[in-house]
Amino acid sequence: MSEVRTERIGSTLLITIDRPQARNAVNAAVATQLAAALDDLESDPTLRASVLTGAENTFSAGMDLKAALKGESPEIPGRGFGGLTEAELAKPLIAAVEGFAMGGGFELALGCDLIVAADDAKFGLPEVKRGLIAAGGGVLRLPKRIPHHLAMEFLLTGEPVTGRRAGELGLVNRVTPAGDAAAVALQLAEKLAENAPLALAAVKKIVRAADPKAVQREEIKKLMQSRDVREGMTAFAERRAPKWTGE
Repeated sequence: MSEVRTERIGSTLLITIDRPQARNAVNAAVATQLAAALDDLESDPTLRASVLTGAENTFSAGMDLKAALKGESPEIPGRGFGGLTEAELAKPLIAAVEGFAMGGGFELALGCDLIVAADDAKFGLPEVKRGLIAAGGGVLRLPKRIPHHLAMEFLLTGEPVTGRRAGELGLVNRVTPAGDAAAVALQLAEKLAENAPLALAAVKKIVRAADPKAVQREEIKKLMQSRDVREGMTAFAERRAPKWTGE
């Protein structure tokens, strides 16, 4: 039985972690199937973005501890926790969070480019309560997203905050009423799809680079030689919507 479902909605791939009986906790099967879904996203030129969510109003409770105790790994070599947190994706990924995004679930959201959250969602990194640390990107990413002392409160207390509070902290892009996160995330994905795919990929590559200035110079050179940049300029001059080819 598939534990990760995919559905194409226009040019967006909706990816749903589907283990509601385990609050969408990540085991080896979820990690493998999520990595495969992301490969499908990257390899299909007609897909421009993806939305990641969880079944039955829960994003993910994080690592499946019962599976881990049996020796299962929720990580994919080179791709990180859930096959996502260390993956270098060219296309935008949006997390749509309802219910719990705890531990590794929160780290999956942090591994996305944008986050949409229901106002009553719960974000937390409770690893320290179990003798662990948020090693799937939480310790590294969270202090770069919000002020230092607020990030340390998450990491050292393990206490959760609501989606509304996450919005106040600037941790999420949109806060929605309960049940609306996926719909709003899909709307955001449509907005992203209006832009040039090569430019979106270049932005992502530069942002994650160790030497962003050098990478930016390289990416600008490539973009200026692309068909899409000529199309963008021509469409502007002709007052029409551009037709991107990704070339």
